Amino acid sequence: MFTLTEVAALNDIQPTYRILKPWWDVFMDYLGIVMLMLAIFSGTMQLTKDQVVCLPILEQTDGAGRFLGPQPPETADSLWNKESAIGEQAAPLMAKRPPDSIAPTVPFTQSGTFGQPQPTGVRTKLDFQQYVFVNQMCYHVALPWYSKYFPYLALIHTIVLMVSSNFWFKYPKTSSKIEHFVSILGKCFESPWTTKALSETACEDSEENKQRLAGASSLLKHLSTSSEEGSPNQSAPMLTKSGVTFSAEKLVSEVPAMTILDKKDGEQAKALFEKVRKFRAHVEDSDLIYRLYAIQTVIKTVKFILILCYTMTFVASIDFDHVCEPDIKHLTGYKKFHCTHNMAFMLKKLLVSYIALICAYGVICIYTLFWLFRRPLKEYSFEKVREESSFSDIPDVKNDFAFLLHMVDQYDQLYSKRFGVFLSEVSENKLREISLNHEWTFEKLRQHVTRNPQEKLELHLFMLSGVPDAVFDLTDLEILKLELIPEARITAKISQMINLQELHFYHCPAKVEQTAFIFLRDHLRCLHVKFTDVAEIPSWVYLLKNLRELYLVGNLNSENNKMIGLESLRDLRHLKILHLKSNLTKIPTNITDLSPHLIKLVIHNDGTKLLVLNSLKKIMNLAELELLNCELERIPHAIFSLNNLQELDLKSNNIRTIEEIISFQHLKRLTCLKLWHNKIITIPLSISHVKNLESLYLSHNKLESLPSSLFTLLKLRYLDVSHNSIVVIPLEVGFLQNLQHFAINGNKVEVVPKQLFKCIKLRTLCLSHNCISSIPEKIGQLSQLTHLELKGNCLDRLPAQLGQCGLLRRSCLIVEDHLFDSLPMEVKESINQESSVSFPNGCKCLSDGR
Repeated sequence: MFTLTEVAALNDIQPTYRILKPWWDVFMDYLGIVMLMLAIFSGTMQLTKDQVVCLPILEQTDGAGRFLGPQPPETADSLWNKESAIGEQAAPLMAKRPPDSIAPTVPFTQSGTFGQPQPTGVRTKLDFQQYVFVNQMCYHVALPWYSKYFPYLALIHTIVLMVSSNFWFKYPKTSSKIEHFVSILGKCFESPWTTKALSETACEDSEENKQRLAGASSLLKHLSTSSEEGSPNQSAPMLTKSGVTFSAEKLVSEVPAMTILDKKDGEQAKALFEKVRKFRAHVEDSDLIYRLYAIQTVIKTVKFILILCYTMTFVASIDFDHVCEPDIKHLTGYKKFHCTHNMAFMLKKLLVSYIALICAYGVICIYTLFWLFRRPLKEYSFEKVREESSFSDIPDVKNDFAFLLHMVDQYDQLYSKRFGVFLSEVSENKLREISLNHEWTFEKLRQHVTRNPQEKLELHLFMLSGVPDAVFDLTDLEILKLELIPEARITAKISQMINLQELHFYHCPAKVEQTAFIFLRDHLRCLHVKFTDVAEIPSWVYLLKNLRELYLVGNLNSENNKMIGLESLRDLRHLKILHLKSNLTKIPTNITDLSPHLIKLVIHNDGTKLLVLNSLKKIMNLAELELLNCELERIPHAIFSLNNLQELDLKSNNIRTIEEIISFQHLKRLTCLKLWHNKIITIPLSISHVKNLESLYLSHNKLESLPSSLFTLLKLRYLDVSHNSIVVIPLEVGFLQNLQHFAINGNKVEVVPKQLFKCIKLRTLCLSHNCISSIPEKIGQLSQLTHLELKGNCLDRLPAQLGQCGLLRRSCLIVEDHLFDSLPMEVKESINQESSVSFPNGCKCLSDGR
């Protein structure tokens, strides 16, 4: 037989699973244990004590064998007469035996016994072995089957009920999810972050309550004072509305920040947030756990009904007295036996007890079914938790996740409340903020501050969870760059950064408090916003009335123009520079709202063809226009209406001809024309009409020659025709007396004309990567030359007159080492000496990368 410990193991579950055992499951487990004990006790008693005692029923028959009724019992006298007769018949036999073999006789007493009083009763003429045989036969024949097998049936039923109760904990597809859920739930319940988050909520609630009471008392006091002074006609001031909503600023005193978590606790809390997020995504997809629990409950209910139905019919069959008629008359001489079952009374009591337990078990099963189907258990709402805490963003959950939380609520609702903290994005953001401030201290941020080429203090923060509070303590910072920070929040402390003039938000939808916005509106001068979707552009950007420069990089095609909010640009009353890097097919008409004050417009189109430019005509005050990578094939006619245009840049387009350049003669202020990185083949003679040109960029085109009319632009100071296919430098180049920068590197020039060195104001001369075989000695006339490129030619020596270029230094002389070594020693020493003179343009050839 099984021991209780061995069978009870079927009902054993891990202690951690107890949080998923509601009261009815616990009660049914205890009932199962009691039924198990009852079954084992019954089985043990039956194996050790159960037996049937049988006595034959004597019968009378006539000579023909007919039954005449039970034989009357034999008296003592009849027994005496029978035994005397038997003795007389046996006397002759006894006389023949040896004397020593004859046992001593026992005298009969008056009562008819041999020295002992003869017992009264029915003599059956059966020996002991026959009685044992009869008892065993009648046990199997006379007793009903339920009396013999009740303990075993009770044991089997109990085991089935126990297995059904805990099957959802054992089934592989559900046990893994349950184990994971219980593990996460336990860690969330014990996490220090949960305690700190809930305690902060309680602290905030108490502070708000105090403030409400204080406000109410002050209001009553104010009303009583007003009534005493008697001013019924006074009306309360009206609050003005704002077009943009900001983070609400509480009028109450700030609640002390939460205690900083240990680094280990913070990392564990972050890991828990990630685990909860992944577990939710995994479990919410199905309702397997719910269905399995419902099925096992239905099975238990059906099992209860089945047990109750057949047990009630057999309870009356258990009796103490039985009449047994085994077919053994030929062995015993008796046909009927009267039997008694010694365990009948106890088995009946145990069966009644078992039925009572089964009824209690069944009632609980029915209640469980009612609970399962009475309410939608595949949906769980944290509404109560949201009302009691500051985490109003805790989402509702569904399917198996919801069912598990409903089960946990039956154990202790505090578990769900603490678990909800890890479903809240607000809670996660607070944790990130605390961990971020703990990691990024003022000293660490100070180490990341650098100086950019403009000698401005700059801080670049990349892929952080938020903006550390210590950033706003860097009061001398001038440029702040925030990149890939999903929860960037600009607090009121930014008002301390009085030197801040430039902000960069790269894929960083920043939220700004109202006080911070007021500061930025009055002090910010330059703003860069890089985004993927237009929704990432903060709405407060369009209200920065003192903004001077705005750079927008992202998807701004014409289909989304209305979504951008560019109509709000009219509030940017001081905007001077607007830079749009996008994929526009037309220039948004809303840009014309900036026409009174916009000076510079840059459109970088990333290869999308810009088709409609009519809006440009209305921006009459535009001084600089850049249309980069817009797939333009000709110079747009709308440009010729911009009378105040000073600089035009059409870089990286598909322009092949520039015959329209004659129309530039009407743009009297145009001084800089950039047509580089196009497919221009020739320069028209009409270029001579653009008299005021000072800078001309024609590099990276397909030019093969330079017209003489080009050199009639006497104001030209910067000429870049590098990376073309030019073979000859015209002699007219000497007319450009104001030329300071001439770049013709990367062409096919073979001869450098002496007339070039009449341009005595030249500071930068780029002749590298041509086919030049010699440099004229007149190069010594370029007394202001600071940068010279000769590398990649066919030179075999350098002229010694380079020593007359007093401002030329070795670092700005780009030439092969062996050619430089061929110079006289005094020339090399003159060029190698360090210069204390600073040059406006430095010594870097700007045409190299053009």
